[in-house]
Order: sequence, then C-alpha cells, then structure tokens
Amino acid sequence: MPMEGMRTLLADCLRESANGYVVDALLEKYPNVSELMNANEKEITSIKGIGVAKARQLSAILEFARKVYMPDKNKRIFIKSPKDVYDFVRADMEFLQVEHFDVIGLSTKNHVIFKENISIGSLNASIVHPREAFKGLIRRSCAACILVHNHPSTDPLPSDEDLLLTKKLVECGKLIGIEVLDHVIVGAMGGGYISLKEEGKL
Repeated sequence: MPMEGMRTLLADCLRESANGYVVDALLEKYPNVSELMNANEKEITSIKGIGVAKARQLSAILEFARKVYMPDKNKRIFIKSPKDVYDFVRADMEFLQVEHFDVIGLSTKNHVIFKENISIGSLNASIVHPREAFKGLIRRSCAACILVHNHPSTDPLPSDEDLLLTKKLVECGKLIGIEVLDHVIVGAMGGGYISLKEEGKL
C-alpha cells in the first residue's frame, strides 16, 4: 500500500489529522503495512498521543483485516489450484516479517487434512530437513502435500535455495510415497504468489 494510502486510513481509523503528529509518529515507527500488522497494543500506546482506547481500536481493526482473508474453519477445504493454496494461507503469511515454511497435508481427494509449520527463519536446505517435513504427513497418512513459504519482501520469485530445497523434498516424497504436488511462494503485502508447478520448476 502506498504511504499516502496508509496515512489516510490511519487518520480515518483514529479520527486524527492525516498530517498530524499521531499519524506521523505511527508511520515513523511502522513504515510499512507488514510492521504495522505485527504491532501490539503495548507498542502502540508507547507513541505519544495514543492512549489505551485508541490502541485497542487500532489493534481491533488490524485483527479484523487479518481475518478478512482467513478461511472458514468449519468448512472443509479442497485444494484444486495454486490460487486455492494462496487463499488458504494468505491470512497467516502475507504480513510475516521472517520466512515461514509450512507443509499442507492432503487426502487422496485433495482435502486439507492439516497445515504445519516446519521452520522459521532464512530458508535453506540445511534448515528444512526432510524428516521434519514428512513426519506429520506420515503420521496422518496423507496421500500428498503442498509446500508453502513466504517471502517477507513483496517479490515471490523463487531463489536458488528455494529450488534446491523443493527438488530435495520432491525426491524424498517419491521415496516415501507422498507426492509433493506444488511449492507455492507468497509475497508480502499484496505481492501475490508463484506456483513452482505452474512455472515448470517442480
């Protein structure tokens, strides 16, 4: 989101002047949407001019924004395309400030059985071990899986490490008998996604 758009939204939410001290201080402390989405009430109230009531108001609005894209937990989720994967993980991943690598376990009909975080931090083949990636899938008797991780930048293009790790896990899946259907990379702050299967890099 452009800075002016953030400025206007914050001013409207807090009933402050768009060019006033409070909005300026917020944007100085949280210069982008990702940092603001990860702010907590205590941090927000440390800004002069923002009391507990306004901090709670802003926190509630940010929580609502997160839940807008959150899938209905009471509804069975089926994965038919990379877009379905993106819709399923977007609320969890779009505003993360470090890389998270998750595995989605699927049934024979591509119904989501579970989603599990495997690692947090810089993604490389040494951190994401096949044993950890496939342990939950084996335990829950999954037929297939989808790998998914975020890029804290808005650019979801795969790195060499992403491609190397994907290749390693696809090969392990073949040996175990759990097919890796795709690896979807999510860009931060509306950066969209890339499917390695669609890109012909799986």
